[in-house]
Amino acid sequence: MYSFMGGGLFCAGVGNILLIVSTATDYWMQYRQSNNYMHQGLWRYCMPGRCFTHNDSFAHLDATRAFMILSLLACFIGIIIGIMAFIHYSSFDRFDKTFAAGILFFISCFLVFLAMAVYTGVTINYYGKRFGNWRFSWSYIIGWVSVVLTFFSGIFYMCAYRMHECPRSSNPH
Repeated sequence: MYSFMGGGLFCAGVGNILLIVSTATDYWMQYRQSNNYMHQGLWRYCMPGRCFTHNDSFAHLDATRAFMILSLLACFIGIIIGIMAFIHYSSFDRFDKTFAAGILFFISCFLVFLAMAVYTGVTINYYGKRFGNWRFSWSYIIGWVSVVLTFFSGIFYMCAYRMHECPRSSNPH
């Protein structure tokens, strides 16, 4: 049980760090325009030597930002509850902290998946037609890695919950 929780905490911790880095950095997409390489993130777009905030409110960027921030919060709260389950913190005895942490990690996974899906769909349909020479960049890729890590942290915590709730019988058959 503790190995599953340890693995879940490790995946969630790394996933949360990657969520922070992915959300905060400006390399979600790179493209070439007028012989200059430019890149953009959720908060700013950058031209050679200068970066500017997104002045216009793009619905897909707002939705992606909101889902990423909510995912960060769910993952962070899941880590706190997961640590409390790991050290057998005794307050809130009426609910299982292992199960709650697993559910929060799955919620975080779902929210970051939604963020990545919204960004991917709009980027391919809008920028794919507007710019010929563009690509997704490392901040975007880190976002997808965090989807996988938060999913596995949820799996690990659900396995720990099942081991705790359904111990093996000691019948010698």
